Amino acid sequence: MDNNKLVESFAEFARSKNIDRPTVIRVLEDVFRAVILSKFGCGDNFDIIINLDKGDLQIWRFREIVDDSATDVHTPRKVALAEARKIEADFEVGEELSEEIKVASFGRRTVMAAKQMLMQKVRELEKEALYNKYEQLVGCLILAEVNQVLGREIILLDEENNELFLPKSEQISKDQFKKGEHVRAVIQKVEFSNAIPRVILSRTSPLFLERLFENEIPEIQDGLITIKKVVREPGARAKVAVESFDDRIDPVGACVGIKGSRIHGITKELQFENIDIVNYTDNLELYISRALNPACINRVEQGPQRVSVYLDADQVALAIGKGGQNIKLAGRLIGKEIDVFRDESIQLEAKDMPLSHFSNVLEPWILEELGKVGLDSAASVLALPKATLEQRVDLEKETIDEIYAILSQSLNG
Repeated sequence: MDNNKLVESFAEFARSKNIDRPTVIRVLEDVFRAVILSKFGCGDNFDIIINLDKGDLQIWRFREIVDDSATDVHTPRKVALAEARKIEADFEVGEELSEEIKVASFGRRTVMAAKQMLMQKVRELEKEALYNKYEQLVGCLILAEVNQVLGREIILLDEENNELFLPKSEQISKDQFKKGEHVRAVIQKVEFSNAIPRVILSRTSPLFLERLFENEIPEIQDGLITIKKVVREPGARAKVAVESFDDRIDPVGACVGIKGSRIHGITKELQFENIDIVNYTDNLELYISRALNPACINRVEQGPQRVSVYLDADQVALAIGKGGQNIKLAGRLIGKEIDVFRDESIQLEAKDMPLSHFSNVLEPWILEELGKVGLDSAASVLALPKATLEQRVDLEKETIDEIYAILSQSLNG
């Protein structure tokens, strides 16, 4: 194999692996310097010139011409005068001899070894490039094509035909994929297995749901709404806490969309996972109340690690949820364990009145705010201390004083 054919075949192989030109040239130089060093015992008196466009490789050797009887005549950087004059008759001692070394002169075995070394270098670079590429993309959403469905995992291909892996443990239980289908997942991690990088995907990670929201909700893309926290029981239920930086935007409504148009695409992607969207607040009591939706709570007692929530008897099952999912996810969302108790403390008076009867004296948004925390009657409001109500609702102290005054006058005369 001559110089040109070797370079052409290697360059073509490198291009097929998306290796850039400077790296290809560097690898060629490194490999042939190693070959030169092995054959001649010295490599710093050689120049390697590579032209990838022409597929050209030139190796030039430079040696100082010394007298035939010189003591260092047989060293790698020296050449005897008599030998030099075989190349050009008018050479003199002290001049420099430059000669081109053909790849074929290394011998067929050495050339084949060099070629194998080049291919191996490219494969190593390919692995390194794959690792570096996906290491920077961990946590990002990706669309890949199913190539193979195995019992323990699914092997997918990206747009460059790199293999990606979706383990069974990272699949939603209802997922059923066939060869050729396109699958969305989040890049969970990149790890080495037997010196080969493995890109691991996930569809069960909370981050996957978060990325779907970012992808589907324009207000999140624009930074007007932020996702504070996501908790999931993959394929069954999830809770997403969102907050708006613009008072004019309802974060929950924006995420749901008109008639559920935005959230529907997300739930469909998650095999119709039930998603509760919660309006985040720093008011822990109100946050707990929202997290336990659809249950309506009466009061909360806070502790360092746990909170006790008191509800009417008919609300306990709603708070706990099927298989304990609702209370478990609510606890993970607020970051504390939640204990649920029946509340026997509120005894409605016979002359109690629903809050809807006060719509002529209390603003609709006030009644709506009270309803969000399960307060639907005058007595249920008055049964709470003002300080407790202030913690549970987003209302000013003056507004709460006005509410108590109106309700007390109506019930007590």
